[in-house]
Formats: sequence, structure tokens, C-alpha cells
Amino acid sequence: MNMWQCLGTRSNLFRRVFLNVAAVGMAALATAAFAGSASAQSLLDKIKNGETVRLGFSNEPPFSIPGPNNEPLGWVNAMALDLLKKLGTAKVEPVVTEWGSLIPGMHADRLDIITGGMYILPDRCRNVLFTEPLAVLSAALIVPKGNPQNLQSYKDLREKGLTVATGAGWDDVQNARKAGIADEKILQVAGSAEVLQAVKAGRAAAGVGDFFTMREFAAKDASMDVTGLLPDSPKGYPALAFLPNQQATVDAFNAALKDYIGSKVMMESVGKYGYTKINLPDGTTAAELCKG
Repeated sequence: MNMWQCLGTRSNLFRRVFLNVAAVGMAALATAAFAGSASAQSLLDKIKNGETVRLGFSNEPPFSIPGPNNEPLGWVNAMALDLLKKLGTAKVEPVVTEWGSLIPGMHADRLDIITGGMYILPDRCRNVLFTEPLAVLSAALIVPKGNPQNLQSYKDLREKGLTVATGAGWDDVQNARKAGIADEKILQVAGSAEVLQAVKAGRAAAGVGDFFTMREFAAKDASMDVTGLLPDSPKGYPALAFLPNQQATVDAFNAALKDYIGSKVMMESVGKYGYTKINLPDGTTAAELCKG
């Protein structure tokens, strides 16, 4: 017996109520879906019209730093601001949140662009669209002064059975696993500041993260050192991220990037955060990185 035959055994009143509720529910869902799609598709128009764009980032120096009143500082934010001006708007609203909340926050329509220095990874490509890479980077360890365990690689951590701290959701979690470090030896914390605190408190022998960030923390804390680039860590390619239905917006940013990357304007904007010409993209494309 099918659904309509089952309904036939009930009263006509029940059938009418059921059909009316179903129709209203389906209409509401369609309206909500259309409204969400229309809102997302209007981002490029918002930019061209000089309207306010919401930048989502966490406290991940020097990529993204919330300044006074959450002013978007850091070199990824600096690049995003330059590109937005080229495309038509100088109005932005900073949305500061934890790293793990950036992609969910964008899907929940709380922000328009992720500017936190997110690396292009296949898993992320299933949830967001990335621009072409903004830089090429690698990881390093932050360790107690003098590097008492003589740690220079993931291999050293694995062979000595030591715990490493890193940010939840960072690509370093997967990199550590691929290097053979057991999950119970990978301490996942909220962000960069928490990585530093885990090492200082002795909860981890080292913290792993982008070389830029680890170097900046070590420079500001006399009790810490930073290693060189990890020989067994893959390169990282950060980019700006958008909702999956924002291809036109991504295309516009990529077109603007062609003249901007490596330009005098760009290097003046990012230089104060430690970005140098050795960090310029190496020609690897977002499409290649999304394939893995």
C-alpha cells in the first residue's frame, strides 16, 4: 500500500491538512533556499557597489590579527583589503572567531570571505572555493629555549615519543599523522596562542605551525625558540576562501591577483608582517592543490 492509499483510510479533513502543511513547508524551504542562494550570489555585486563585506578571521599572526576594535591586520587581511579596493569597496566588517568556526560561520551567513590564511586542501575544497594561492609556506616547531630535545622534524617527535601541540583543524594535524605520530601524541588546541601556552606549560614538547607564526611568537618570548623549516612537512598554500556558489567572485579576485601578486603595492602592504619575495607563489594552482 502506498502513501496515498494509506491517506485514503483517514478522513478527508486529515488529508487536506496534511497536503496544506506539506505544501507550505515545501514552499518555505524553496523560498529559504532561493533567498540564501540569491544573497550569496550577490557578493560580487556588493563589492562592485561599494557595500560592506564581512571578513572572517581568527587571531593567527602574522596572517590575521585583530587590532583595536578588531581592525583586520596581518598580511592576508592586508592583501584582501587591497584586492577589495581594486574591485570596488573599502568597507569591511571584521568577524573574529575561532579557527574551527570559520567555514561553518561562512555557511551560516555570518561572514563573506575567510581571510585567516587558510591553506588549500582537498577536504576544504569540498566546502569552500579558494582563490589562487597568496603565498607558499612551510611549517616549523616552537620549542623551549635552547631546544633541549633537539627537535628538527616530525620524525624526531615520532622517534622520541613526544607530544606535539597544534591547532584543531590545521593541516599540521594531518601532516603529523602522515609522519607517523600517533593521535594521542597530537595535542589539538584552539589556535596559535594556545599552541604556545601548551609548550610553555609542558603539556607538549613542541608546537607546530606555520613558520611565520612560530617565528613571531619566539621573537616575542625570550623563553622560546623556533626551529628551521621542517624537512618532512609539505608546503602550504594559503588563499582567500568563499562559499561554493561564489565562482564569479573568485574569478574576479583571481583576475585582480594577476597584476597584484609581487607588485610594489602588495609588498609594501605585507612587508611589515614578515612576508618577503621568497614567499611569493611558485606557480602551483588551486585546482592542482584541490586534487591533492
